[in-house]
Amino acid sequence: MSENPLKMLRKLGQSVWYDYIRRDIYTTDKLERLIREDGLAGMTSNPTIFQKAIAETDLYDEDIRRFAQEGNETARIFERLAVEDVRRAGDVFRGVHAETGGDDGFVSIEVAPKLAHDTDATIAQARSLWKQCDRPNVMVKIPGTREGVPAIRSCLAEGININITLLFSVDRYREVMEAYLSAMEDRVKSGRPVEKIRSVASFFVSRVDTNADKKIDAILKDPATSEERRRRAKELRGKLAIANARLAYLAWEETLGGPRFAALKAKGVRTQRPLWASTSTKDPVYPELYYVEALIAPETVDTMPPETLEVYRQKGQPKVRIHDDLDSARATFSGLAEAGLDEKQIFRELEDEGVKKFSDSFDDLMKALEKKEKEMRVA
Repeated sequence: MSENPLKMLRKLGQSVWYDYIRRDIYTTDKLERLIREDGLAGMTSNPTIFQKAIAETDLYDEDIRRFAQEGNETARIFERLAVEDVRRAGDVFRGVHAETGGDDGFVSIEVAPKLAHDTDATIAQARSLWKQCDRPNVMVKIPGTREGVPAIRSCLAEGININITLLFSVDRYREVMEAYLSAMEDRVKSGRPVEKIRSVASFFVSRVDTNADKKIDAILKDPATSEERRRRAKELRGKLAIANARLAYLAWEETLGGPRFAALKAKGVRTQRPLWASTSTKDPVYPELYYVEALIAPETVDTMPPETLEVYRQKGQPKVRIHDDLDSARATFSGLAEAGLDEKQIFRELEDEGVKKFSDSFDDLMKALEKKEKEMRVA
């Protein structure tokens, strides 16, 4: 029997985390089996995932009833449910955390998406979630918005493990790496320990093509588009997301290979790893594993939703490909301008859309919880 492709990714230096959480995954042996059989090394959550888990099942109803009877407000009920899931899933991953020297076995919990543009409130909630979870293998997710970056730096300097989410542009990614280095330098300078602090920077992938392809399709459908512009635009379809991620990895290698990180590494600071998020294929025109296969790279994480993980187990072809076609990746960005597309606009829209999507999911979750609370009171 051939080796499980998911386990082979680990041998190539890439950790697979699960972009999913639900109570029955850790109250049964499912999570333990994923760790044992597939080499699963961590788990991420977000408001959309929790919305589906809590609102669309009865797995949480008993706790919702109890928390409501105790007088908790709806937002607090959700926070308690989420913290419980993350704590208990984290306990299942403690063995992975120990075996990897503290590099893997993490479960992430996200600050409220409506705080994405409020630095101080983000810091306050990150501290609260970190304290409530009370696990060394938990990461608090903070969006990499302009206001999120100083919150990320502050929390890392305090010793909180941080998963930076909603990263789209290489420019913003460089700001996030700078925040990490600065925070670790603060700790080293003040003599505080750094060995146990871990961070990942979640770079979103397929959503980039979703946005860019929509704009490209509009150019192709416009009868006023010149043949030359049409040709250039057509060549870009499905290319920007992978090109963007590969150039982000190059930026990471550049930072990692510099004297600044070398000095920190000598003091025990660990690498802030790139994490590929949104790697499921959204457009059926592209292969099922289009993004996963292209972005296999040492010292990275790929957080896969259940469907993508299942497909990779069956069809994965593990091979490091992160440095493939780098000239083409650079040419893709040149081609954007030639086709009349603004990369800064694309990334700005993606960040705004990402924050809104998670905020909408959070709102839907609050409504569903309120509905359940009322139904339970009537019952």
